[in-house]
Amino acid sequence: MKSIFFKYTIYFLLLLCIASTNLNAQENYELSSSQETTQQIGNVVLIALPTATLATSAIIGDTKGAWQFTKGLIVSEAITYALKIGVKKQRPDLSNENSFPSGHTSTTFHSAGFIHRRYGLKYSIPAYLLAGFTAASRIDAKKHDLLDVLTGAVIGLGSNLIFTSEYQQEHLQLTFNSYEENYLLGFTFKF
Repeated sequence: MKSIFFKYTIYFLLLLCIASTNLNAQENYELSSSQETTQQIGNVVLIALPTATLATSAIIGDTKGAWQFTKGLIVSEAITYALKIGVKKQRPDLSNENSFPSGHTSTTFHSAGFIHRRYGLKYSIPAYLLAGFTAASRIDAKKHDLLDVLTGAVIGLGSNLIFTSEYQQEHLQLTFNSYEENYLLGFTFKF
């Protein structure tokens, strides 16, 4: 139990470091009150969605999933920041050259994509809605354009293809086959 708690603490601290990097890249330039509110909600989702995803894996005891999520998040963030450094695209608000791709979008879409791939579509619909809102908030705040957020979404979703596998809840499988008066009963238990 102690080692599982330690693992999740490490995962959570890594998540906070990544999220704070995205948040520290912010500089607010003359936003309307509605734009500022939208941006703040997007910032909350940036931290809340990956945290809730990791916490859910911890609650159900899915340590393999938590590790898959963490590896995917590291790859997603590494690709995002490598492109930011290499491309140096000016933000729409002209505040700096870190526009391409959107880090908020890659992080939130990585979380939504992980939930989808690991636990199924029905669990991921709210996460996709939150990730989409976050992407839209970045455009509304004049931090990114459509290309930036679409590329961020592709990076976030793509990182799940590398590491994430479907969650196997069913450990017991019973099979039955028959062929020309022969019958086969099978029993499989996955550990």
